[in-house]
Amino acid sequence: MSRIVQKYGGTSVGDVERIKKVAARIKSYRDDGHDVVVVVSARSGVTNELIARAKAVCERPDDREMDQLLAVGEQETIALTAMALHGLGVPAVSYTGAQAGILTDKVHTKAKIQGINAKPIEADLNAGKVVIVAGFQGITDEGRVSTLGRGGSDLTAIALAGALKADKCEIYTDVDGVYTADPRVVKEAKKLDEISYDEMLELASSGSKVMQSRSVEFAHKYDVVFEVRSSFNYNPGTIVKKEVAYMEKVVVRGVAVDKDQAKLVVSGIPDQPGTAARVFKALADASIIVDMIVQNVGRNGVANLTFTVPQTDTEKARRTLEPVLAGLGGGEVAVYDDVAKLSVVGVGMKTHSGVAAMLFSALADAGVNIQLISTSEIKISVVVEKSKADEAARVAHAAFQLDKL
Repeated sequence: MSRIVQKYGGTSVGDVERIKKVAARIKSYRDDGHDVVVVVSARSGVTNELIARAKAVCERPDDREMDQLLAVGEQETIALTAMALHGLGVPAVSYTGAQAGILTDKVHTKAKIQGINAKPIEADLNAGKVVIVAGFQGITDEGRVSTLGRGGSDLTAIALAGALKADKCEIYTDVDGVYTADPRVVKEAKKLDEISYDEMLELASSGSKVMQSRSVEFAHKYDVVFEVRSSFNYNPGTIVKKEVAYMEKVVVRGVAVDKDQAKLVVSGIPDQPGTAARVFKALADASIIVDMIVQNVGRNGVANLTFTVPQTDTEKARRTLEPVLAGLGGGEVAVYDDVAKLSVVGVGMKTHSGVAAMLFSALADAGVNIQLISTSEIKISVVVEKSKADEAARVAHAAFQLDKL
């Protein structure tokens, strides 16, 4: 008998009929003799609706209260899923994140998992029950409800799989697996049978909506092999695992576009040691994630900093930097939200040259201007005009012949 952790996303449990189909799938695994732990998201659209309600009553909702509110979405789904299983004669019990023993830090709306007390879940599994856990949420050591940020249900599933020493972790979504690009944008995109943790992490952090980047990072750290697959069919998905030798033979494995980024330009700041440190420490203290960074050459004692942040954090970043700039003696912050980040990813970049040249040439031939460039060992990212992002993805996909993988 094996132990399986399954995660079902919002579209998979979008309405009553889909929840019933998920329950039937869960039952089939249990009938085959498996212990099953299920992590579910809020129904598709529920989280956005709750956020809209919060902003309707308060322009800037308190983060603690947002966690209280948003946790409701998953709690509805766990109860309905457990009830659907009961209707099929399957013993099941639902758990909130707190009841599942998921302990987090105190950063509301973006909490990180500190540990999991899996003993209650173990007891129910030993009693023959299917355990349904609310994804995306946990509890602080002060007893406050916390949430893990967008896509946090993936992290819940991966973390539980590690804590429970599961034999398999399956991430169910509305796509068949991980593709070389978004198939809605690039019609020639191909599904990958396998992909390395590092490649999946880079794709996830670069805008691929299949997995949350923190969940991939967690899986890599604790060596949790998982499969991304569709809840609407029984086709094999994409296995995410450790890198193996043959993976380096493919130079580029995927292309991702992130349209939820904004470019901030901090201009007129002193060109002296410690200036950048003060700027980015303030952003870090405000839990704002900074991605690409470029510092221009200083002239006449002043310099400019350009970097990207999530669009949802632009106003928070502006407010955070105002007192910093005042303390530095001046400077301005300009926000540009008409940008997108395009990334090409592949472990083969470590052993092949010319990737950047090929990408830049392909974009130039298509008339796509590059505003920022960032590289890592297995990724090249560029910031382009948002209106040209999809075309840039298609051009990059064709340039590296990803349709032939």
